[in-house]
Amino acid sequence: MQHDDTESEKLQDLADKIKAWGEALGFQQVAIVEPDLSQASARLNKWLADGFQGSMQWMGEHGDKRYKVDKLVDHTLRVISVRMDYLADNNMIAVLKNDNKAYISRYALGRDYHKLIRKRLARLVTMIEQELPQLELSQRPFVDSAPVMEKPLAEQAGLGWIGKNTLLLNDEAGSWFFLGEIYTSVPLPTDSSDQSNRCNNCRACLKVCPTDAFPEPYVLDARKCISYLTIESKEAIPEALRPKMGNRVFGCDDCQIICPWNRFASQSKEDDFTPRHNLDNPDLVTLFNWDQQQFEANTEGSAIRRIGHERWLRNLAVGLGNASGSQTILNELHKRADHPSSLVREHVQWAIAQQRGKLASTAE
Repeated sequence: MQHDDTESEKLQDLADKIKAWGEALGFQQVAIVEPDLSQASARLNKWLADGFQGSMQWMGEHGDKRYKVDKLVDHTLRVISVRMDYLADNNMIAVLKNDNKAYISRYALGRDYHKLIRKRLARLVTMIEQELPQLELSQRPFVDSAPVMEKPLAEQAGLGWIGKNTLLLNDEAGSWFFLGEIYTSVPLPTDSSDQSNRCNNCRACLKVCPTDAFPEPYVLDARKCISYLTIESKEAIPEALRPKMGNRVFGCDDCQIICPWNRFASQSKEDDFTPRHNLDNPDLVTLFNWDQQQFEANTEGSAIRRIGHERWLRNLAVGLGNASGSQTILNELHKRADHPSSLVREHVQWAIAQQRGKLASTAE
């Protein structure tokens, strides 16, 4: 009995240290959970069966590794779930209301969070290993990578609740944050959640969605979601959805901006998340004029780079098509009318038709 007490005290001590270390590494919250993803997996499988994943085939791959954590990392007993705030500006609405500006999702304005958070989590893993040198530990950090159900895990750990917009909400931090996880074989004491669902009757996020991408509360049809269309999808953007996208050229934050819980969101303390290259307030035409080389240079170390220059131009062409009628915009679009990519040409031709229509109606 005495031995068990000593063992549990040691583990409690380690759990306290992990939280302190996590805080020192820049995480706003660190919590430990013994995962149970049975309900989450049932919801995921229904969502996949409904085809809401669009072309994201990987969502249905990896079988039960997604929800049986010890199949992804051997001997996993606990998940350490962390949160890092990323909001670095407050001019979202002003940019959205100006149709000559390009709106870029706020998570992508600074340095790519994958690298930053993974590095910090790797340090946390090392610190745990150094604390238990006599044990052969099985541990692995994740940041929005591999088949990890990070929102259900974070919800179980008490970092928040999954809202009607399918994002994790926290009553003190809203939803402007990244999540990360460490799978570990250490049987740490777990945290209890005091973050029960507080969406109540609010439907603000469902109503504000420009493309009506929520068939019901807590369910997102990715095929209509602007984040999916501008980032994940490699195909042409469905013509019926283009006018609804406005000036959102990389992701969309409308369901976060409107959320009442985001009144409590804090600004990020991370310098790396500070907007680069004026991306928090850029002109559509300026971004459209970046050639391949400028795009590569200006998105170095950024999450934007992963879509590549071709899809960047596709998205910006839609934004330019949705802007107020302007001869300048029409001239800029014509410069790319013969682009080598059929994907770019299609969206540029659409945008030219939109602009011509607007200019003709103002001339009448």
